[in-house]
Amino acid sequence: MDARFTDMLRPFLKHSGTEPLDLAPDTDLRRLGVDSMQAIELLFTIEDTFGISLPDEDLNDTTFATAGSLWQAIAAQLPGEVTA
Repeated sequence: MDARFTDMLRPFLKHSGTEPLDLAPDTDLRRLGVDSMQAIELLFTIEDTFGISLPDEDLNDTTFATAGSLWQAIAAQLPGEVTA
């Protein structure tokens, strides 16, 4: 995960509290407030931030479940990015 990704993701985590949150690959996005409506907004933000479109097969609950799964879907669309 890179800094651009974590900075983009933080505003969507409405249940993360007031303290800075260290995002890890296993950070549960649903627990931190990303519901289905926010996932749609997040998708648009991802597309704008990274200049990519996620494939239809990545638009599912599993992709948006954790920070790591979402980053892997994004990184797979970025030229030269390592997804592991």
